[in-house]
Amino acid sequence: MTFSRLANFIQEYIYSHNWQELRPIQLAACEVIFDTDAHLLIAAATAEGKTEAAFLPVITVLQEQQPQSIGVIYIGPIKALINDQFERLNGLLKEADIPVFPWHGDISQSSKNKALKSPRGILQITPESLESFLINKNHDLVRLFGDLRFVIIDEIHTFLGTERGCQLLCQLARLANITGKQHRRIGLSATLGDYSLAEAWLSSDTNKRVITPLVETKKRQIKLSIEHFYDYETEDSLVSDSPYYRHVFNLSKARKCLIFANNKSKTESVISSLRQIATDEQEPDIYHVHHGSISPSLRQTAESAMREKNKPAVTAATLTLELGVDIGNLERVIQLESPMSVASFLQRLGRTGRRGEAADMRFVCAENVFSSETPLPEQIPWQLLQSIAIIQLYMEERWVEPFKPVKYPLSLLYHQTMSIIAATGEISPALLAKQILTLSTFSSISQDDFKLFLNYLIDINHIQKTDKSKLILGLAGEKIVNRFQFYAVFPENLEFAVKHAGKDIGSIAMMPSVGSQFGLAGRTWRVLEVDFRKKAVSVEAVEGQAGISWRGGSGVIHSQVLQKMRQILGEETEYVYLSKKASQRLQEVRNLAQEKGFVQKNIFDLGKGKCCIFPWMGTVAYRTLERLINSFCRDTLQIKSIGGTNPYYLLLKLPQDKIDDVYSEITALCNQRIIPEHLVSETEAPEINKYDEFVPFPLLRKAFIYDYLDLEELKQMIGEWKS
Repeated sequence: MTFSRLANFIQEYIYSHNWQELRPIQLAACEVIFDTDAHLLIAAATAEGKTEAAFLPVITVLQEQQPQSIGVIYIGPIKALINDQFERLNGLLKEADIPVFPWHGDISQSSKNKALKSPRGILQITPESLESFLINKNHDLVRLFGDLRFVIIDEIHTFLGTERGCQLLCQLARLANITGKQHRRIGLSATLGDYSLAEAWLSSDTNKRVITPLVETKKRQIKLSIEHFYDYETEDSLVSDSPYYRHVFNLSKARKCLIFANNKSKTESVISSLRQIATDEQEPDIYHVHHGSISPSLRQTAESAMREKNKPAVTAATLTLELGVDIGNLERVIQLESPMSVASFLQRLGRTGRRGEAADMRFVCAENVFSSETPLPEQIPWQLLQSIAIIQLYMEERWVEPFKPVKYPLSLLYHQTMSIIAATGEISPALLAKQILTLSTFSSISQDDFKLFLNYLIDINHIQKTDKSKLILGLAGEKIVNRFQFYAVFPENLEFAVKHAGKDIGSIAMMPSVGSQFGLAGRTWRVLEVDFRKKAVSVEAVEGQAGISWRGGSGVIHSQVLQKMRQILGEETEYVYLSKKASQRLQEVRNLAQEKGFVQKNIFDLGKGKCCIFPWMGTVAYRTLERLINSFCRDTLQIKSIGGTNPYYLLLKLPQDKIDDVYSEITALCNQRIIPEHLVSETEAPEINKYDEFVPFPLLRKAFIYDYLDLEELKQMIGEWKS
């Protein structure tokens, strides 16, 4: 019996917490850990007990055979998740002599010193902090991790197909090479589509297979609704008069609610507005903001408020609370506009209904007011359509976006090359090439590519060659590597720290000036003093509202989502979760689509020398189409300008008599022998990732061609176009 194989203190824990039985995924995970030496992928719905499925058998193994070093590394994508899991593990391990060490930028040095002095138990860490270990503790890694048994990767889907995920794979392979011991890996996720892709990723650089138990789970009850608004606001509008914010206020009033927005600015504006309405109505201030530019102390305050039982709290967040932080008594999730993906929808939906209650998620979509004179594509409620499409893709088809591996992670190539040189002090070019090019992440990098790359780094003084033909860091390279920001592969935010009465509030990306006002942490602040040397701003709280913005990408939307949006427009299906206004708005745009015909045909004449293309394809294919038109059609069609909104529509300005040729020109191009290189000029190599500026031009151009464009998908989708 599986239960009897668990450590005695775990059995006691289960009895004392009145568990009726182990869940199917927990039983299956125990069998894999106890009876095989395989890696394990735990793919199960939210609240099915994935964390316990991983840790119950792993802790049992640690209890039976005490490791001589840290026995388990738990990788969390964000600090909040590590903090949350630390509390859960501490409760489980209270009776055992197995310590848990959280390790990230907000953990005190004294706590970290305990782990370094007596390395055992479980280390909870982010990839960035693990990178610091590999560089700064290189000669101590065998003592720290020589008997490492397991690596548990939580929310594994957040790493798949990303440069950060590639970094993690490099780290785990380097650690195994240094210690000479291959650990077992366990991946956890509630939002995987294609298990085989995740299994291949999890087994990278190892010779172990991956087992993914397939178990039936209980169907969850789900409450969904979508409301639609027009944005009538002006600069003089009162927040209390806004139907949009009034609706959000009523949805969240006296409840435990998470509000998800797709960017930091929206989280700030919604909480500021809700706080203003609450003040006007003499309701308590229960409002918080949680995103990467909020100070750790205020983020922790928000997390604590959300966990506190029987007390209402409302927090607006970006993806920082999308992941598996357990807010057990959360009553409702409110989604402002559409999420970017089905995976994101599932993550956010999964925050509620974790204690047997129905999951409750309310979408609130808005669009600008328009008239009959408004251009056709701006009369379409894209966010409403995208919300419906994302819901239906999962509800009807159980479809979740597959990930696309990064073929040329060149910014990471720079990062790992410099990391290995910094860790070793000096290394021969041959040994460095062996350590780098044998990593699965860099399988597409040839010997010639790497030779070109190293010579370039020598030319720009990021590395130097010694008299003994060894490679060391150059002066320019040392300046990069010696900064703590080096550990992360994602771009750093050059922001000003904001302080009020000596307390950290967060940070802003805008250039502040004394007397100016901005919004942060859901409140309005006036700048009192700016220290440009320390990049710090002193502020005081003031009444009223002020905006703020951060730079950032808008994410990638899959072509399947756009295809579903098109299908929804062309059908008459009614959706029970639409409010009366949302249902009416859907019917209006369906009538418009039927009248104008933009569902049946992709290219639409707007008159006056303007043409609109509805590609019905995702972000990457849209980007490729835009380049195809710009590279090959600008002269032949005499195009004056190309605009639009990715991935919804393209706008071309061209002579009226050329509009009829747009379809034939594009489709003919896709039948020719065009290769991806033709879409990027010889002098073009966009710097997109953190260290791209240190990558030689020919390699950077190749990476852009193959990782940011997709000519094959474009050709396939244009093959289905109709004139």
